[in-house]
Amino acid sequence: MNAPQKAENLNAPHTNASWHARRQAATPRGVGVFGDFFIEKAKNAEFWDIEGRRFIDFAGGIAVLNTGHVHPKVQAAIAAQLQRFTHSCYQVVPYTEYVALAERINALVPIDGPVKTAFFSTGAEAIENAMKIARSSTGRTGVIAFGGAFHGRTMFSVALTGKVQPYKAGFGPFPPEIYHVPFPAQGASLDETKHAMEQLFKCDIEPSRVAAIVFEPVQGEGGFNVIQKEAVQWLRSLCDQHGILLVADEVQTGFARTGKMFAMEHFGVSPDLMTMAKSMGGGTTLSAVSGKAAVMDGPAPGGLGGTYAGNPLAIAASLAVIDVMEEEQLPARAQKLGDQLIAHLISQRAQHKTRMGDVRGLGAMVACEFIDAATGAPDADTTKKVQMAALERGLLLLTCGVYGNVIRFLFPLTIEDSVFAEGLAAFDAALAEVLA
Repeated sequence: MNAPQKAENLNAPHTNASWHARRQAATPRGVGVFGDFFIEKAKNAEFWDIEGRRFIDFAGGIAVLNTGHVHPKVQAAIAAQLQRFTHSCYQVVPYTEYVALAERINALVPIDGPVKTAFFSTGAEAIENAMKIARSSTGRTGVIAFGGAFHGRTMFSVALTGKVQPYKAGFGPFPPEIYHVPFPAQGASLDETKHAMEQLFKCDIEPSRVAAIVFEPVQGEGGFNVIQKEAVQWLRSLCDQHGILLVADEVQTGFARTGKMFAMEHFGVSPDLMTMAKSMGGGTTLSAVSGKAAVMDGPAPGGLGGTYAGNPLAIAASLAVIDVMEEEQLPARAQKLGDQLIAHLISQRAQHKTRMGDVRGLGAMVACEFIDAATGAPDADTTKKVQMAALERGLLLLTCGVYGNVIRFLFPLTIEDSVFAEGLAAFDAALAEVLA
């Protein structure tokens, strides 16, 4: 048995290199870590590592920090709750704030009719529970998802995910009764998706056994692919025709990122269930499933929940997050920043037209592709070089896409104009270095 580590080991030696070595020795490689530096403190759209180096954050903890690092109102809400109680398990000793947050979200989500909401801890948990709710309320088992999708890393959610590397490789077999069709965006036309769905119903599963169709309004890990409005309307009609539940995964698109509080507001139709997480908790661990009341009441008492589900600190943070988004008009701010960014990227593409591909997005959920100059094929190597060149200039960016050739922009929506401009300048300098 190894001797326990003493507390002073947290402080010596205090360098990025030493902690990087300790991380490699103490934690498994399966928890992939991008940075070889360690954060010390943060504020809004900036953070500093343990050696004092400053970074501009265009990653936002993978879309978790729409209200920025340590927003004063969110911080104050957590601090106030910390003085009262930190845990009781809502299913054992309930607390009023859980109910109050459910009421606020029920009023915000674009779902027709009476709505109910249940809270969990992670996006994957929300997806898992949405599928349980769908199966329970319909009495059916089949679930349809899309190529390029990302829904989480638990066994059912990763089975729904439509991207093999690194999420599915080596982890099978996966739960049965899960099917995939092409996503109607960059990779496929709506007609191709319709044909694939028709073939699925003819060859693999009859519609009367399908409980749910789940999709992201904008695919996250898949490459920030924005679904066509006509496709969402077709999915709604298809689900209505066959008694299938339409499930919108808004874990990454929700809470103001796309220029609306929820991305589904862009499409003019209502889902039956929605999942959410990430920015709803301002950096705390909180997720939710919202849906039509009759559907949400499908599972029997005890069928939903979790020891930490709807943690009091996270609930307090989320109530403050919604206040901040309303008071600071963050959906409108997202649209403004997204418009500026898309215009900027299109301008850069004009200068690097043989190396930069598609520029796309919805609100401030924006991405750009990099392609091979000779063939137009996806160029993951150049994408990685741009990411690293930006990092050398203190700008943190994330890549995504089935082919790894997409850079996505997930800066806090509260970012100061001056910091936003500084970040874009760093990105431009990285482009000039790599694409020259």
